[in-house]
Amino acid sequence: MPLLSNAGEQMDMMFDQTIEHIRHALHLPYWAWDVSVLLVAILLGIFLKTMISLILKRFAHPEAPFSFYLNTIRFLGRPFSYFLPVLLIRLSLPFLYMPHSARYPAQKVLQIAIIILIAWIIINSFRIIESYIEHKFDVHAIDNLRARRIYTQMQFLHRVFSVVIILLAVAAILLSFQSVRNLGKGLLAGVGIGSIIVGLAAQNTISNLLAGLQIAFAQPIRIDDVVVVEGEWGRIEEITLTYVVVKIWDLRRLVLPITYFTQKPFQNWSRTSTELIGTVYVYADYGLPTQAIRDELDRLLDNHPLWDGKVKSVQVTDANEHTVQIRLLVSASDSSKLWDLRCDIREKIIYFIQLHYPQCLPRTRAELFPLKNSSDSSAEKMA
Repeated sequence: MPLLSNAGEQMDMMFDQTIEHIRHALHLPYWAWDVSVLLVAILLGIFLKTMISLILKRFAHPEAPFSFYLNTIRFLGRPFSYFLPVLLIRLSLPFLYMPHSARYPAQKVLQIAIIILIAWIIINSFRIIESYIEHKFDVHAIDNLRARRIYTQMQFLHRVFSVVIILLAVAAILLSFQSVRNLGKGLLAGVGIGSIIVGLAAQNTISNLLAGLQIAFAQPIRIDDVVVVEGEWGRIEEITLTYVVVKIWDLRRLVLPITYFTQKPFQNWSRTSTELIGTVYVYADYGLPTQAIRDELDRLLDNHPLWDGKVKSVQVTDANEHTVQIRLLVSASDSSKLWDLRCDIREKIIYFIQLHYPQCLPRTRAELFPLKNSSDSSAEKMA
């Protein structure tokens, strides 16, 4: 061991002497040498990042719908723009004539910066995978059930993964301080009581995380699902670890806690399929022939761009003393098309009745009888 220690000291002395000879040869003062070394480290880091980007662009195919190399530049280019210079600055510290009082703080700051940048790189690396999943499974396609299922899981896993990496980065930063490590050893004695206190304090957080796991894998809702919640119609726009954003049809956003979808009932119109059946109600006089409405519906739906060709029906579903209720059933491939189809059919059926059967529009009937004169009635009673 003493031999190895002496050999290490001799290597350090030779290294310091070499640095000193180079500085003397360049006729640089101590501060200028330090500035020069730092500038060289920064410029070398920028140069390496630029060269890596150029090499990746050389192998990339810009015309391709998805390029791993271009997405690597897109998501990792900025983190590496900071990581490489900071790493080279950290490696260049032994070359500096920095006072020992400033060397330890500088090493600690650079160490923390490197930990943060590594966490940033790891999180953004997952985004490359997520981007490939988005390309492979198009959420905006007509038959997008599988794509929405996979994308919902990926979005949740991305957030969980990001939180775990951030927590590990924070733990690594804290454990890099000796005082924090000593504090952690002292807290081990009270870990039982502490865990109970932490568990009670984090009860909502844990319930949200469990609800998120349930939604991610059981999937009562998915990204782009059509839902009716709190009396509002909309689409699932975003699922986070704590809340869900529903995009309402009028572009408002309804933000709900993620536990809402595991504890309260709601309507999901695209749980297993986006196909839906819609109703159109028409109220008319008893004299309206139902077969005429059936023939007109057949004519309207023939080659209609919004009808999926599966369901059409005309039925008299109710009658009262004034009108009959005629229900028209139509189907469409999704809720948006169904809404437009229902509105279009309702408008044209009303126009058909107005044009061909105006006498069958809803009306109120009354039959009037003349009343006898009150004086005549009295005279009759006297007789």
